[in-house]
Amino acid sequence: MARTAVSRRLGNRLRWRTARLTDGRVESRAARTLVFEVPGWPGHLAGQHVDVRLTAEDGYSTQRSYSLASASDGESVELTVQRVSDGEVSPYLTDELAMGDVVELRGPVGGWFVWSPEQKEPILLVGGGSGLVPLMAMIRMRRAAGSRTPFRLVYSIRSPEDQLYESELRQDEPGLDKTYVYSRSAPPQCPRPPGRITASDLSSTGWPPDFEPTCYVCGSTGFVEKASGLLVALGHHPGRIRTERFGPSE
Repeated sequence: MARTAVSRRLGNRLRWRTARLTDGRVESRAARTLVFEVPGWPGHLAGQHVDVRLTAEDGYSTQRSYSLASASDGESVELTVQRVSDGEVSPYLTDELAMGDVVELRGPVGGWFVWSPEQKEPILLVGGGSGLVPLMAMIRMRRAAGSRTPFRLVYSIRSPEDQLYESELRQDEPGLDKTYVYSRSAPPQCPRPPGRITASDLSSTGWPPDFEPTCYVCGSTGFVEKASGLLVALGHHPGRIRTERFGPSE
């Protein structure tokens, strides 16, 4: 009986579903958020991702994985896609997909890199570039659940023009502290000169290790290895550091 129930749930997640684009907005000079209506969507956890499949008229199909950007909300799903200039899928999703167009989604996928409102320990979110997307889902889930769990976000980006969710993150939110690390160019009022993330950034704006926070680190492979290594060197237990990384996939 239990095995049958598990198989049914897994099968429900692994089936392809029709997703129709109902809204979209520009997030940065190279990123677009896509809002889909997905009939029968089973819901998801903050931090999970989906597979997106595109199929051409001649039958050729290709797929990519994208993190979910939204808190679970009925049959609505949000993805934020960063354009890869020479990519096959992301330029189509960011530049050509129109309202009413249909793609296929499979998921949600993932069970380790997730946050639940039942967690009460302090949370440190460390994102590099579009690695902010699943972390933003956690922030939105926290807000939707009315959670008081203290969050601290350290967001590393190349320049202000590359920032995701700029207007939303500009708003004050009790219990959510935000720090921006600009690696190439910083706004004039920024006290920190441009440069890659450092141990000092994480120690001064993150949680002390003795607070035993759970740390979520997401970004490119190089960024994740760097940031998670810095956290361990600062004294954070490796078992409390959860990572999600992405590499060239286009």
